[in-house]
This record gives sequence, C-alpha cells and structure tokens, in this order.
Amino acid sequence: MKKIAILGSTGSIGTQTLDVVREQGDIEVVALAAGNNIKLLEQQIREFHPVLAAVWDEKKAEELKVKTADLSVKIVCGMEGLLAVAEVPESEILVTAIVGMLGIRPTIAAIRAGKDIALANKETLVTAGHLIMPLAAENHVTILPVDSEHSAIFQSLNGERKNKIHKILLTASGGPFRGKTRTELENVTVEDALKHPNWSMGRKITIDSATLVNKGLEVMEAKWLFDVEPDRIQVVVQPQSVIHSMVEYEDGAIIAQLGTADMRLPIQYALYYPDRRPLSGERLDFYKLLSITFEQPDVETFRGLALAYEALEKGGNVPTAFNAANERAVAKFLDRKIKFLEIPEIIEACMEQCRFVANPSVEEILSTEAAAYEYIEGRW
Repeated sequence: MKKIAILGSTGSIGTQTLDVVREQGDIEVVALAAGNNIKLLEQQIREFHPVLAAVWDEKKAEELKVKTADLSVKIVCGMEGLLAVAEVPESEILVTAIVGMLGIRPTIAAIRAGKDIALANKETLVTAGHLIMPLAAENHVTILPVDSEHSAIFQSLNGERKNKIHKILLTASGGPFRGKTRTELENVTVEDALKHPNWSMGRKITIDSATLVNKGLEVMEAKWLFDVEPDRIQVVVQPQSVIHSMVEYEDGAIIAQLGTADMRLPIQYALYYPDRRPLSGERLDFYKLLSITFEQPDVETFRGLALAYEALEKGGNVPTAFNAANERAVAKFLDRKIKFLEIPEIIEACMEQCRFVANPSVEEILSTEAAAYEYIEGRW
C-alpha cells in the first residue's frame, strides 16, 4: 500500500487528492497539514487516521488537540509542523498542495528525507528551482507535476526523453476576461474575477488565471521541470481547456494530452506513476465537442504574462520578487483594497526595486519576499 503525506489537505488540490484516495482504496494517508480550517481537518483525521497532523496557527492546533483527544494522532503547528509532515518517516510521497512560498522549506526537507514530490505548489520552483532540481537529482527523488498543464507535458514526454524538445506549448483557457480590453477591465469586481469558465480552483489561483499571472508562473515552473529555455516555452490560449499542453519535437511532431477539466486525473497520475488507474467521471466526447480553437495571448492587456517572461530572463531573485508581489497584490484585490489592473502594476514596481541576487539561497529568497511585502505596504 502506497503511503502519502499532504501539505494543504483542506484546499482544492488537497481535498481532490483525498477524493482519489477514497476511490482507489489502496493509499494510506499518514500525515496531513492545513492552514486554519480545523473543522474540515478534524473530519479528514477521523476518516483517514493519519499519525501526524499540522495546523499553521498555534491556538488552532491546541483547539484541534482537544477535538481529537480520543484519537492517537499527534498535532503539531507552524513551520516546524510543516517540516514534520514533510519528513514523516512513514510516507513515500509528499503532495505539496500548500499555497505560496511556505512550501519551499518543507519541500526541501522532504527531498532530503528521500520522499518523492507530487508538486502542486508553483512557488517552490518559481523561486527556488535552481536549488530544488539539483537537490532532487542528488537525492534520487522524482518530482511529479500535479498541475494539469505540467502533467500534460510530463505525459507527452513519456518514451521520448532521449529526443530533443523543440518547443513546449503551454495551453491557457484565457480566464474569465479573455477578449476584454484594458478599458473593460478597469472596474471588474472580485466576483467577476472568480468566475473561471472551466476550472474549479482556490481563490488565489483563480485570480491568477484571470490576470494570466498563473500562466506566467507555469512558464517559470516548466523551465525548471523540463530543463528548457524560456524562448522554447510558448503559451497558447485554448479556451475549451481540452488540450492541457503539448510538446513539439525537433522533427515537427507534436504530442498532446487531452481530457476533461478534472484535476483528479493529474493528481492520480502523479500518485501512481508510471501506472494508470481507472478514474470515475465524465469522459471527453468529441461528437459533442465539435471544435477546438486556439488564440494568441494578449500580453498587452494581461501584462502579468509578459512580466513573468521578463522575470525569468533576468533570473536570480527577480522571479521571487514577481511571485511575492503577486501574492500580496492578489490578497489586496481579494480584500477590495486595490483594482484588478493594479496587480501587474505592483508586480512590475517590485521587480524594478528588487536588489538583484544572482544565485539566491533560501534565506535570500525569503528576504526578497519580505522586502517586496514591505515595499508594497509602504506604497499601497
């Protein structure tokens, strides 16, 4: 029986991972970590009986200890708790479904402990890919992508690893504002931005999809996952979200992975790789689909994508400034403190004021994040 630990078990990816566990019946969940949703976490603990559970907030952890006093689970908290879940001896795979740069240190800890990583935390590779990928190779650890796009690329590379990649074609739905002009986006609301046409995701990633920043983060992640240069990663808008991404080889052949918009598929593929398992749910019906269309992304209106390429080209700690600025800007937009179009403005300003570090350590990455937060709070 495969044994896993999950960081972010109460979020969108975490709960869908547990859906896969329920359906397959041969995975043991040995550790769970959540933010502050202890009501759902308690339910998960009672259902899956992990040996360890972590909560970010210390008071919430104490509350959860009382609620689970009749169980044998150990409750921990804070970063130390996340690290304990990452390193728990019983697990083989760590699912990193936590949001934000909190995922960096636990991912590093898990790699050093010899755990394979089912990666759903973009920020880990965006900001620390230069540290993570060599460390994984050194420890003979496999990084298994959970994002639908990166999973599609990973699947399209099966059996082709010795052949040269000419281009990665990273698909995007275009989000809820596809085709809109900057003028039309001036006064969009939080509710407007959260209406993704195809995918059901968490609030932060849904806003990132609306700005196309999410696709920019995926470009950065793809560079590290698949060892390709930025100019070989092309974003293609595919509004139906049927083609999840493609790989073009040097002979011109293009291999794609298609399917319905169901995150359980890439999650399950990562957990059981290289095997495939039956999965319940809707199947792609080409007779109903009729057509698949493609568009070029509008990087003038959705400047977050262009800024991501710029950050990746500059390298060093600039992607960290990009990511940190976006995290804080999205939080401010969700709190209705800034407008939608101010998100890329804040990102660009933080990139410009970033004190460049060519090969940042984890401490320098976190310092860059803190500096970006301080800068934003001082101006917005």
